[in-house]
Amino acid sequence: MATTYKLNQNNAPIYEALEQFRNRRVVPFDVPGHKRGRGNPELTEFLGQQCVSVDVNSMKPLDNLCHPISVIREAEMLAADAFGAAHAILMVGGTTSAVQSMVLTACKRGDEIILPRNVHRSVINALVLCGAIPVYVNPEVDHKLGISLGMKLEQVEKAIKEHPNAVAVLVNNPTYYGICSDLKSIVELAHKHNMLCLADEAHGTHFYFGNNLPISAMAAGADMASVSMHKSGGSLTQSSFLLAGPNVNEGYVRQIINLTQTTSGSYLLMSSLDISRRNLALKGDKIFDHVRNIAEYARNEINLIGGYYAYGPELINGDSIYDFDPIKLSIYTLDIGLAGIEVYDMLRDDYDIQIEFGDIGNILAYLSTGDRIQEVERLVSALSEIRRQHQHDKTGMLSQEYIPPQVVKSPQEAFYADKISLPIMETAGKVCSEFVMCYPPGIPILAPGEMITEDILQYIKYAKEKGCSMTGPEDSEIEYLNVLK
Repeated sequence: MATTYKLNQNNAPIYEALEQFRNRRVVPFDVPGHKRGRGNPELTEFLGQQCVSVDVNSMKPLDNLCHPISVIREAEMLAADAFGAAHAILMVGGTTSAVQSMVLTACKRGDEIILPRNVHRSVINALVLCGAIPVYVNPEVDHKLGISLGMKLEQVEKAIKEHPNAVAVLVNNPTYYGICSDLKSIVELAHKHNMLCLADEAHGTHFYFGNNLPISAMAAGADMASVSMHKSGGSLTQSSFLLAGPNVNEGYVRQIINLTQTTSGSYLLMSSLDISRRNLALKGDKIFDHVRNIAEYARNEINLIGGYYAYGPELINGDSIYDFDPIKLSIYTLDIGLAGIEVYDMLRDDYDIQIEFGDIGNILAYLSTGDRIQEVERLVSALSEIRRQHQHDKTGMLSQEYIPPQVVKSPQEAFYADKISLPIMETAGKVCSEFVMCYPPGIPILAPGEMITEDILQYIKYAKEKGCSMTGPEDSEIEYLNVLK
């Protein structure tokens, strides 16, 4: 399905300006100090002259990310056109920066924001910064898979009724596992009550360009969306877009972004966004048809192995799983007696296959523009061997990935409160003042302001024993936890 754009999507103004700049052989008496690579031969050898020669600083011919008026502005207008947004802003601090800017734009101290608890830590980090109060819509859980699902429309409606002064609703579109909520209806509900609707689309770039995929945030009428172009969109790591609709004040959004974003925006990251946007605008439908076909092939082959469950659109129930991202390759592993993180480690250590993450019961193999059938076949073969060599009884294994929290204080109040450090297994009944999470996916098990329970402690202990990568607390060994006095 060809998309008609208003602007010429063949253009890539940042990339083109950098090429012109390189050809002029300008003598550098500015930063960065490596001086087009001459001052750091080892770095140049590692990254290549082509790369370091365009690792440059802001200047008139190349515009300025903090206040774009020429080539960066043109690139952002092209991106807005490609994504169907009123405004698009280049982000070089990752989608974490985009999510935080989105929340900080919508909320100020004391404001309530309605959101699912299974959000990325960047959302709650933003609440720590601005002092907004979370109103959690605790999602249902698929008790077999152990994963949290989407936001049910009736749950959002109930939260709005109980918190009529909330300023915004935030939705994951999709979740890490591929689950989508009824975003369009949630947007309509939020707008009916004069609330903004924000979408964390870290894993939804392809929704804007592929055929027969879940609805994108901008198509659904959302007010803002954070898009990880570097995930399924092909740009360099740490590059993202912040999209906004027509009812959002672009100038104010830029003021918010400039509170925290670097004044030395990387032209490597910005040009990668420019080139990748052009690529998807011109060829995205064919690219993601290919990725979808690979994902369907992979699910079929993995499910034929036995023991694993590569789940997909068959989960759709029109409510808590309103839609499903068909290019997600999420695989349930517990039926072969192995935690997802154990399969993750075996794939890397024994088969030289690096997947996105493994948790207590699932693994995620991230598929995107650069994947080919031969790599998928290698993954399928490795999973088959792991089952044959390591399968055992799953009795006694935990399956629950999500434990609904009891919120006692706001994230900001708890994070900055007077606190003490206690051995983690002695903290039950206390209020946490920091984060604990497995990363990826970066969804907090505990966040500041939440009550610590025995169930949560046992989950953390089990996840550590199985080898999950735990992050967040001040104590890097996660033997101690900071709690409120």
